[in-house]
Amino acid sequence: QVQLVESGGGLAQAGGSLRLSCGASGSISSNYVMGWYRQAPGKQRELVADITGGGTTNYVDHVKGRFTISRDSANNTLYLQMNSLKPEDTAVYYCNAARKIGIMTANYWGKGTLVTVSS
Repeated sequence: QVQLVESGGGLAQAGGSLRLSCGASGSISSNYVMGWYRQAPGKQRELVADITGGGTTNYVDHVKGRFTISRDSANNTLYLQMNSLKPEDTAVYYCNAARKIGIMTANYWGKGTLVTVSS
């Protein structure tokens, strides 16, 4: 079993920055796609960004140019650098690890870390 633990959430002002971290209990192979999702009150959970084992990244339009996702394979850690924060970024952020097993997908989730951005 893979266990993921997020940290780094908190309160920030609009225009400020936060850096989220996600530590894995064990090594995460390059076969896993790692990602950050977020869920605001009354909203569906959405993908914010993800990154493959080869370093290919993908971002939702809302955060392009402001957020940067990265992974440190040696330390089994995923990061999300969030700059130029907006109140709309307020949400619980979840770390995710996913991989395909045949036609099935294995998904692992952290418990989330709250990010609050004040105006």
